Amino acid sequence: MSLLEVEDLTVTYGSDDGRVHAVNGVSFEIREGVNYGLAGESGSGKSTAAEALLGLLPNNGRVDGGSVTFKGQDLLSMSDEERRDVLWEEIAYIPQSAMDSLDPVMTCGAQIRQAIQKHRNVSEANARDRVRELFEMVGLDPDRTEQYPHEFSGGMRQRVTIAMALALEPDLIVADEPTTGLDVVVQDKIVDTILEIQERIDSSLLLITHEIGVIAETCDDLSILYGGTVMEQGSVDNVLVNPTNPYTMGLKNSFPEVERLSEDPVAIPGSPPSLDAPPTECVFADRCPFETEECTDSEPPLVDLPNRNHRSACHHVDRAARMRREATDPETWGVDPAEESVADGRSEEILRVDDLEKWYSTSQSLFDQLRGAEAPQVKAVDGVSFSLHRSEILGVAGESGCGKSTLGETVAMLEEPTGGDVEFDGKSVEEYQRGGMKEFRRKAQIIFQDPFDSLNPRQTVRQLVTEPLKIHNLAEGRQTEKATETLERVGLTPAEEFLDDYPHELSGGQRQRVAIARALVLDPDFLVCDEPASMLDVSLKVNLLNLLRDLADEDDIGIVYISHDLASLSQVSDRLAVMYLGRIIELGDTERVVSGPKHPYTEALLSAAPEKDPSQDRERVLLDGEPPDPVDLPEGCTFAPRCPKATEECRAAEPPLSEAADADGDHAAACYFPVDEEDRTGDAPAGASASNTSADD
Repeated sequence: MSLLEVEDLTVTYGSDDGRVHAVNGVSFEIREGVNYGLAGESGSGKSTAAEALLGLLPNNGRVDGGSVTFKGQDLLSMSDEERRDVLWEEIAYIPQSAMDSLDPVMTCGAQIRQAIQKHRNVSEANARDRVRELFEMVGLDPDRTEQYPHEFSGGMRQRVTIAMALALEPDLIVADEPTTGLDVVVQDKIVDTILEIQERIDSSLLLITHEIGVIAETCDDLSILYGGTVMEQGSVDNVLVNPTNPYTMGLKNSFPEVERLSEDPVAIPGSPPSLDAPPTECVFADRCPFETEECTDSEPPLVDLPNRNHRSACHHVDRAARMRREATDPETWGVDPAEESVADGRSEEILRVDDLEKWYSTSQSLFDQLRGAEAPQVKAVDGVSFSLHRSEILGVAGESGCGKSTLGETVAMLEEPTGGDVEFDGKSVEEYQRGGMKEFRRKAQIIFQDPFDSLNPRQTVRQLVTEPLKIHNLAEGRQTEKATETLERVGLTPAEEFLDDYPHELSGGQRQRVAIARALVLDPDFLVCDEPASMLDVSLKVNLLNLLRDLADEDDIGIVYISHDLASLSQVSDRLAVMYLGRIIELGDTERVVSGPKHPYTEALLSAAPEKDPSQDRERVLLDGEPPDPVDLPEGCTFAPRCPKATEECRAAEPPLSEAADADGDHAAACYFPVDEEDRTGDAPAGASASNTSADD
């Protein structure tokens, strides 16, 4: 039975240059008990379609046509009051950014109680009991209901929004990018929590995401959107196993997987189309490697295919099998295959870190200050050692809060080390600090996670990229020329079209490329990349990874690439360092770490990477609990409280990072009982929960 029907939905936004045609005739249906996915790059129209059906379009947004029917009721014709009766009660919403959607001056429990009491005539006591029940349901401590959003981690805050959405047991849950920006372990827990509770309350799900792997493991049906139109739709099995539209093929093949290190992911060239007019041709034509004259002459209709529940908007669906074969080759998309890295064992050392520490003092009560008590310390980086060579990329992985970003900022000398040594290009950082910091800043650059926060919004692209040259008195008389060359190199072509733009006039991927160009314009020897692709679509992410790989190989740059995305790290890194609570717990050659993880934590991280093929089963190992309080770390191995293999020996003394874990060397793990092959091929370890993610379940 149909629960939600969207027919020929058209949405536009007002702008200074006219109307932007964000959604152009989108149609789909969600049946009762079905999980439905909307996938596509940023700007494809997926979030706009959801906001339209929820009545959450901004003031400049307008529904120009179509209908949205929920249980036979037309949502678009409802008054605000009528819609409020439906929202939360029957349709609930999980927003993308939990911190932005939660009121910072209200406790989390009070916000959920407010939603409950707005729609149900229940007492304060009963509402409080329901909130405690919801907290327990989503895996949060019920005793923390009266804490504020800032007292929770990012993953915990997302669970609060899930609890709020489930409070009234709605028939439909709309989840807009609920895991974007979260590390893979938290993402896995969030997805597992949504599915488990959704099954318990017998609701349907509309999942909006650019993560193909998440849709493959959670949804029954999906629509692939691009340029505000549906490119392909149907059952997840049909669309993702045998895609018939080139855009779907490119999107799927750009999704990196840790199990396929030898395969280069596809990078879709170009940028999304301008939407200043309704489409009159295939919106993907200018980026499609299979484009013909017919594609630019007319817009292909969405037609039914012989397979049941499968439709595609492509003039060449009859050539789908051949296109699928060719679409797996990066050269089809105009990208040369990545060459084998030659950094290992052949290049000089650019960075050496020995027993590095970065500790932060926390606040104390007035009583403790008066009695002279030592302030508690957060050991963000605690005894980290590694080396980095020119032309080498070292990937640093771990959950949020493990110390990755602090490590990157400390080796880039944006933070003062508490202890240990950092040696850069043969000189200690103390030598640079004695009058040589300008030289260090020219040679060592950092790219931050959010380019919008790291770029001055009042400067044009020209000013942003030439500013480092002016500071260091380089390329005098040809600074704009140098900036243009660098922008072209990072893929902003033609650069002249971007020089006078401000950051807010660029897409997320374009802003990130400007941030990279700003770092590269000085021709540095060392680069720290701190989660530079965490908010980017998969196709943009692959472009960025290929760019960094080329920079390392061609310019002899040493790169520390920090990310919680092990799949991306495995594609670009020569070696991997896995961090947990300030310490490196596994370090080695990427292929060895990925194919044979020694530490149980690394094994859990790898198991959390989603599978893009819905026909494949993935055994999910969910770690119990949250990381311990960084101010009050347990004795011994800090992973022991969550480890399925922990013994009294683990809890008594911290295991060293030992190469004895790998007879061939170049692979070390800080574990008394390293994972062996039998562990990896057998059942989930005792003490950890296993969840099968087959799409057939």
